[in-house]
Amino acid sequence: MLQDVSMTNMSGVRARFAPSPTGYLHVGGARTALFNWLFCRRHGGTFVLRIEDTDILRNIEGAEQKLIDDLRWLGMDYDEGPDVGGPFGPYRQSERRDLYDAAVKKLLAEGNAYYAFDTPEELDAMRKAAEAKKESFKYPRPDPLPTEADAARARAEGRPVVVRFKTPDAPITVHDEILGDVSFETGQIEDLVIVKSNGWPTYHFAVVVDDAEMQITHVLRAQEHLMNTPKHVFIQRALGYPTPKFAHLPLVFNIDGTKMSKRDKHKVVRTAVKDRLKTKQWTKETAAQIAECRADAFDKWLDKADTELDMAQVTRLAVAAGVVIPEIDVHDFRLSGYLPEALVNFVALIGWSPKDDREILTRQEMIEAFRLEAINKTAGRFDREKLLAMNTDYVAAAAPDRLLGAFRDWASVSGSALSKLDDAVAADLLDACRGFRTFRDLEAKAGVLFIPDHAVSYEKESVKKVLEKGEGRGYQTLQALLPQLDSLEPWTVETIDAFIRDYCEQSGAKMGDVAQPLRVAVAGRPVSPAIGQTLVLLGKSSTLARIRRCLDLRTRAM
Repeated sequence: MLQDVSMTNMSGVRARFAPSPTGYLHVGGARTALFNWLFCRRHGGTFVLRIEDTDILRNIEGAEQKLIDDLRWLGMDYDEGPDVGGPFGPYRQSERRDLYDAAVKKLLAEGNAYYAFDTPEELDAMRKAAEAKKESFKYPRPDPLPTEADAARARAEGRPVVVRFKTPDAPITVHDEILGDVSFETGQIEDLVIVKSNGWPTYHFAVVVDDAEMQITHVLRAQEHLMNTPKHVFIQRALGYPTPKFAHLPLVFNIDGTKMSKRDKHKVVRTAVKDRLKTKQWTKETAAQIAECRADAFDKWLDKADTELDMAQVTRLAVAAGVVIPEIDVHDFRLSGYLPEALVNFVALIGWSPKDDREILTRQEMIEAFRLEAINKTAGRFDREKLLAMNTDYVAAAAPDRLLGAFRDWASVSGSALSKLDDAVAADLLDACRGFRTFRDLEAKAGVLFIPDHAVSYEKESVKKVLEKGEGRGYQTLQALLPQLDSLEPWTVETIDAFIRDYCEQSGAKMGDVAQPLRVAVAGRPVSPAIGQTLVLLGKSSTLARIRRCLDLRTRAM
């Protein structure tokens, strides 16, 4: 049995993260990138970013920059890459065609690859024939192999001409740094396509050429690629390339054991939309208008064709349906207001641990503790509640300047109205809401303080329970407070809190009997930061204006 040959002629660790530019970085991909980054930093190696963009139809304009932005937000700097250069560039596969052409020419010349020109219909017929015989399909290698002349004639006839790798008729064992030796019997791997009919290499071929040309010593990737590894090792041997060391990482699952997929976003919203259609709250025409899409595209999406609607359209449906889209991509967590250092710490512990019961680790502590042998073999679970708790701890421990900088980033990328606050007010807001879990909580708790006074809407239930109850006792309190607040100087947390305490002592009222009517008057509901901080954030002028507006609304209703 042929054995795996590990690299012996490399000086220094070189590992890579090689995403395809198809959108934002999936949190599972971020975990793969992080483990590669930690491994390189632990061993003083080189971390390479390579963009695998040979699948032209799947590439999305702007996606490469999104991937780069996500990595930078997470604090994963790379030593070589498309925007920083390096000695083994270019770092986009679309710019490395000459290398693939030379490699396939070598395989063809040495009889390790051959042309094939079956049509999709012919391939489908072969698969159905194998299925009828209850056999697994394996491409039948022609004998003799087609020649260059045969390939040229097929092209002239308009047939699709591909190149297939001539897989050795032998078993193979590959060594994995996490899983140990993994063996594959003869016949398990068919003659896979390595060059498509458009002349571009498939993933399996390009990744082998690039890893060798970029002198990658270690390949850390998800376990879903384990079945690809023998294919890659066979191609490496045929080309005379050294084999890097492999480490296949456990998958990242949802807490319920399902695969964590970008389709989860569509699934949650689709369920909510169907519920509204079933209860006749919406019609399909209404839903399509909300999404701002064609009726036929909406129908296809409703039948699980996720590609028919983009995330902007899905988000509009989610907002209208009142559902929260689950965070799946790194950018989702950024928009939700998580600290990147908390997300990195949490993701690092999915399938790995420092083996000493520590859960809160600095980046340097992660680097020092990281070992391949400490990585689990089984899938890890993405516990959102645990992440939220960890982020809350990170927020509470963050220095004021760090918290302000992270808040600025969140407000900017999320488009929050809070992005307009100056640093002094933003710092006061962060202090007033201390104990919050994510930056999104700030908007929920205090965002109403920064909208126009006339835009405040009053929750009917809050008005009924806080202002109207007891023959309008809340309104009476506001009426009594208004002239005294008007004359209160200076307008600070200390003076406001002292004034309310004095008022309670003199009137015999409880703090809640005063603070809650004030909250409803200025925020439309009994939820806000501490009342003194609430009124200072709002400002004296707006506080008085909102109280007067609240009292005016009562007068109009009478």
